[in-house]
Amino acid sequence: MTIALDLADAAHESIEQAAPKHPALIDELHSVGGLFGIVNVPSGVWIDENGIIVRPPEPAWPGKSMWREIVKLPEKLPDDLDPFLRRTLEQTAKIKTTNPAKYLAALRDWAANGSESQYALTPEEVIGRSQGRSTENSEASAHFEIGQYLQKAEHSDDAIEHFKRAHELQPDNWTYKRQAWQYVSPMLQDARAVYGTGWADDVEKFGAENYYRPSDL
Repeated sequence: MTIALDLADAAHESIEQAAPKHPALIDELHSVGGLFGIVNVPSGVWIDENGIIVRPPEPAWPGKSMWREIVKLPEKLPDDLDPFLRRTLEQTAKIKTTNPAKYLAALRDWAANGSESQYALTPEEVIGRSQGRSTENSEASAHFEIGQYLQKAEHSDDAIEHFKRAHELQPDNWTYKRQAWQYVSPMLQDARAVYGTGWADDVEKFGAENYYRPSDL
């Protein structure tokens, strides 16, 4: 099952183009992210037939790295390139991704061997690797949900304050940030005028090497 933590309008086109044969859902409220501790995409959670989590959220690339496919920078970017786009491309190229082929092989091994797979974790290991949900994270989730409600009710100015608060309380939650920024600007370039920061700004602040949590296979 795939679940898009995104706006329905943005996710529908991608799902239709992919034409998946599995259930493909859209979670605008990011309920799944809150339940499992997902703060960025793509992330994968392994759950067995008994509903037991076998691996908690971790970067999950489906056989290839989207960044490596999309971002193939020339040796020198054009001098007249939009500054926002320049910084976005430069930061994107610095993002470190896990080994897509290794992750896919591990997933297939688990599908074939179940609990006997070397990649299937014990309940104790799952708990040890899981991210705890702090009070701040819970408050961030509440503010994000209020912001979503106000946005849908066409009170966007009021929604912005709650989205800002969600970002302050859980600054490493990139799914919250992207969705709020998309309401202002689908390509994110104009979000800085409202939020005072944008994708490239925050990646530079936290470090491109920290954009994804490390994965241990």
